[in-house]
Parts: sequence; structure tokens; C-alpha cells
Amino acid sequence: MERRSQSERTRTRRRRLTAGALAAAAHALLLVLLLRDLSQPLQPEPPAIQVILAPPLVRPLLEPPVEPKPGGGARAQAAAPSPSPPKPSPPRAPRPKPPPDIPPRYAPQAEVEAPPAPAPRVSAAELAQATTAESEAGGAGAGGLGAGEGGGDGGAGGGRCDMVRRLQAKLQGHPSLQAAVMRAQEDRGFEPVLVWNGDWVRRGVEDGKGLAGLRQAIAVEVAFSPRRCRDQAMRGLVLLRLDERPGGPRIVLGTRAWRWSDLLFAR
Repeated sequence: MERRSQSERTRTRRRRLTAGALAAAAHALLLVLLLRDLSQPLQPEPPAIQVILAPPLVRPLLEPPVEPKPGGGARAQAAAPSPSPPKPSPPRAPRPKPPPDIPPRYAPQAEVEAPPAPAPRVSAAELAQATTAESEAGGAGAGGLGAGEGGGDGGAGGGRCDMVRRLQAKLQGHPSLQAAVMRAQEDRGFEPVLVWNGDWVRRGVEDGKGLAGLRQAIAVEVAFSPRRCRDQAMRGLVLLRLDERPGGPRIVLGTRAWRWSDLLFAR
């Protein structure tokens, strides 16, 4: 009896140990599965799809069905416009033929500007009869021409008005004018230069008419002289020496009948 009871207790103990081992293994397996699920990230649920149910298109029962009228199809076909035929494309313009070979024509060269006409010259006879400062002081020129009335004091008082001497003395004080006149008369063998004969004389290719500086100096001197000197009546040519030395620059001005004021309005 004691042996049986002892063997039963042993078997019972073994069953308990076995059950406990199995329970521990099951718990361990369950724990492993739980830890595995927690380690994986949770996937988001897909968005829900919204479904809208539209009411079915049901034809109302009260509306009578449309029945085709007899012969309506033919009339409808007759009333329907017939398709217009396609428009024909416009005819293409003929392609122009290339021009024939024409020899090139060269434009004529611009006409060369004609050289200016030579300035008028003074003859020896006219120079012999010209009024000078010396003849004006003596009362008359070599030929009796050019003697004007006025005063030798330049118009400051009574007596003669010697505009020839007055103008000559003014021009002799300008070396630049003397050099310009010297260059102008070199082309004519040191012949006196005619600068005014009723109008300012243009020489060669000078800009403007006459010697510009000389013309301005003469006009200023005449403009500031007394009125009775400007209105002095003159006849023939007047010879002015810009340098008293032999062969020095000389100019000639005047016409048949003139006044000193005429030089102020010359063009």
C-alpha cells in the first residue's frame, strides 16, 4: 500500500511538472508572438470611398410617348439644309520669271563744283587815277577823281573830312590784316587787291565774301565815323596802303559814284 501511494504521488508530481512546463512554454510562445506584433509598425487604413447613389432616370408615366407623324420624316429631310459643297481653292498666281540679265548701270559721278570765277582786276590806268591819302591831303587825285568834300580833322570840326587817311591809319595798326592782304596779292604779282566795287569781292575759295577780317575792320571804322564823313560823296577808286614800305600790302575799293556809308549795306 505504501509503495502504491508513493508511486502515485510520483506520477502525480510528474504530471504537474509536465503541465507546468507545457504552460510555461505556451506562455513563452504567446509572449514571443505579442512582442513580434508590437515591433512591426502599424499600417494606416486606406481612405474610405464615398459612394453617391443617383436616382434612376425614370420617365414619368403620365407623359405619353411621342409617336412619329406619317410623312414627317420626308418633310424633315426636305427642310434640313443640304451640306454646302466645298469651296474651290483660289488659283495660284503664276510664279514670276526671273528678270533677264541686264547690265548694271552706274550712277553718274557728281558734277565737280566749278571753280569760282576769278576776282576782277584793276588796270594800271585805274590805279593811276585812284585817290590816295597823299592826294586827298593835297586836294585831288592824280586824275582829279576821288576828291571828296569833308574835313582833314576826321569830322571833329570844320574843314575837310579825310576818310581815306583815317581808314588807312586804322588798317595799318593790324598786322594780321596786313598778312592776309599780302597772301591774297601774292597770287597776282603783288597787284593791289580789289575788296569792294559796290559789293564785297570774293577771292578764290574763301569762306564768305571778301577778306572777312578786313571787311569787318573797314565796316567798323566807317560805322563809328561822323555822319558827314559817312555821307561823303566819292568818285572812282581809293587806294589804301597797309604798309608804307615798297611792295607792301595794298587794297583798292570804290566804284564810279559812291559814299562811304554804302560799305555798311553791302552784302
